Amino acid sequence: MLIISSREFRQNQRLYFDKVDQGEQIIVQRGSNKSYVLVPVSEDDLYFNAAMVARIKASIKESSSGELKKISTSKELNELLGL
Repeated sequence: MLIISSREFRQNQRLYFDKVDQGEQIIVQRGSNKSYVLVPVSEDDLYFNAAMVARIKASIKESSSGELKKISTSKELNELLGL
């Protein structure tokens, strides 16, 4: 793990991004009480990826056509969620 200042990060961004891509953990300190971890973002990290947008659009279409399941009790909710 490497801990660097925000100034060092700004001056050498490419170097530190390359290190993160190679698996190194980088923490950037900003001031005396703020720290940030650099991590690569994958498709799974993006909540609204193409698959999620497709699911939302399908749900809107089902809802518009009246394909709804009404839940009125906690028992029904647990059953829907498989709990």
